[in-house]
Amino acid sequence: MTPEQDPQAEPVLRIRGAALRRGHRELWSGLDLDVRPGELVAVLGPSGSGKTTLLRAILGLEPLSEGTITALGERVRGRGNRRIGYLPQARPLTDTALRGRDLVALGVDGHRFGLPFPRRGDRARIDALVEAVGASAFADEPVGVLSGGEQQRLRVGQALADDPRLLLCDEPLTSLDLANQQAVVRLIDDHRTTGAAVLLVTHDINPILGKVDRILYIANGRFTLGAPKDVLTSPVLTDLYGAPVFVLRAGDRLVVVGAPDADASHHHHDDHLHEGGAA
Repeated sequence: MTPEQDPQAEPVLRIRGAALRRGHRELWSGLDLDVRPGELVAVLGPSGSGKTTLLRAILGLEPLSEGTITALGERVRGRGNRRIGYLPQARPLTDTALRGRDLVALGVDGHRFGLPFPRRGDRARIDALVEAVGASAFADEPVGVLSGGEQQRLRVGQALADDPRLLLCDEPLTSLDLANQQAVVRLIDDHRTTGAAVLLVTHDINPILGKVDRILYIANGRFTLGAPKDVLTSPVLTDLYGAPVFVLRAGDRLVVVGAPDADASHHHHDDHLHEGGAA
């Protein structure tokens, strides 16, 4: 728990009795979750377990089958909320017409029609965001020529443009090398020290080792919620999956071995070793 967290503080995010079904398949149900200011909750689970769907529901883009979500004191309904920051996966951007700072600018004035033409106050905000994410050296370069790590730094700037009190991150470290993973984690962690709450979906919790307060682990239509040391154990995950799962320590990393994946038929067994967690 960071010094900024207050157990008595009003939750930034409150989920009650939430369920989500796709056709006849139930992704999860009976989900109750409070995320308080300054807290970082990691969401783990195999592909297809509904991790990204949960983020979409919080953003108001995916209706729940049952239950309610309240974010920043307002009931989530069928529309987006600019007060919630969103950091997507680090997929390569190939648009060479857009400069790095233009990507950040979309977070500041992207709600206006057309390409962003920043007002004076907007320009100062964009410059500050570019500097804050360490992108000053390449902010005027075309996005398409930047590395994945450089592009993801700019996406962080875009996600933080409105100084969100709730930041949702969907696999933000995918395809990044270790140095860029550490840089993006540092930026996310710096933001939550301002009192923002963070919900971060990941398949490998090791890069955020020591930063996570709680883990929501979704699998097999069920979930478990608690501190990393309580959730990432062989008995807990074996019960969750309904099959033998082992949590092993390898140096300063933990690896989850044997967890059945929803897409297992398309992956080698070793792929499951990427689901890890910190005790």
